[in-house]
Amino acid sequence: MTKPLPPRNDRHKSSGGFSLIELMIAITLGLMIMTGLVTIFVKNSQARTEIERNNRQLESGRYAMNLLTEDLRMAGYFSSFNPDELVISVNAPPLGPNSAPVTPAMTARPDPCDTTVANLNNTYFFHVQGYDYPYTSAALPTCISDVRTGSDVLVIRRLATCVAGPTLEAGCDALPNGAPYFQASNCFQATELARNTGSRLDYLSHFVLNTDITLATLRTISCLTSFGAPAPAADYRRYLTHIYFVANNNVGSDGIPTLKRAELGAGGYTIVPLVEGIETIQFEYGIGNTANSAKIDAYTADPNTYNACASTACLLNWLHTYSVKVNLLARNVEQSPGWTDNKVYALGLKADGSANVFPASGTYGDRYKRHAYNAVVRLDNPSGRVTP
Repeated sequence: MTKPLPPRNDRHKSSGGFSLIELMIAITLGLMIMTGLVTIFVKNSQARTEIERNNRQLESGRYAMNLLTEDLRMAGYFSSFNPDELVISVNAPPLGPNSAPVTPAMTARPDPCDTTVANLNNTYFFHVQGYDYPYTSAALPTCISDVRTGSDVLVIRRLATCVAGPTLEAGCDALPNGAPYFQASNCFQATELARNTGSRLDYLSHFVLNTDITLATLRTISCLTSFGAPAPAADYRRYLTHIYFVANNNVGSDGIPTLKRAELGAGGYTIVPLVEGIETIQFEYGIGNTANSAKIDAYTADPNTYNACASTACLLNWLHTYSVKVNLLARNVEQSPGWTDNKVYALGLKADGSANVFPASGTYGDRYKRHAYNAVVRLDNPSGRVTP
């Protein structure tokens, strides 16, 4: 039989703990793990920040394009009034020969910053007009400033889609006191349509465009009630003029290129910042010169010089614009570390037919990421009025 071993007595044995070398190894391994975790965290944070930059840039470009295209689709909306019948297609005043109510006839693009009632009455039917770069600062509308070099300017004229009166439509903002409004007559009696000159051909008798709301007295299609009294006043809507441009700065001198819009209101124009990070907007206008047709014969960046036009012929180019090509370049508001922009961006054609590239020479060579957007917009109101 095996003799059992005596019990161990460890009472007097002390614990040795970790040696210095073991501690140093543990600390080193901990630091290595911590460094790896910090590196992963930093890279994930940088990647998330870059994704956010890209998302903001994409969203800004899409939003800017949506603003421009939606407003262009509404260009030339004048309720039930058709300016083509009384002014454009018949070359009548103020486009036509010198005669009442406008003398002399128009020979140049209207000034979109002139807010007098007389100017509004004689220019509202220019549904779009533009200023193609290169231009001089003196040629630009005086109600905008800080315009970015190389970018175009676009003017859109139309009515609000909702009724401001006599009964305010649900969801429609009330007409500000002193803001211009437009009321089209739906009554075909001579006493209404010939009230100014005695002629139904006087286009000014067919509508009221004014800032004095007491003059909104044109009537509905019934003209008279069943009792022979004047019918209720026709609806009127707010008259809108929007001037789109790219400014060098959003606020102060922050250096952030921004799409802005000058809006006509009571007392003049107000500049409204719309979208940060828009570097340039470029436009080409689709002109149709075929009678009773909205067929596009040519696109040009500047209808004011197209086909060596002069005087009224240039004005008709604008009035016969039935579509617009929109090109814009959006960039990040913040720079992307490690990125260099070596791209060249094609934004349509210049007025002379050559490629419109940005930058004009070389590349930007900076750390801003950019994206180009383009769209073709049919101007439904002016084109629809001439389509059989």
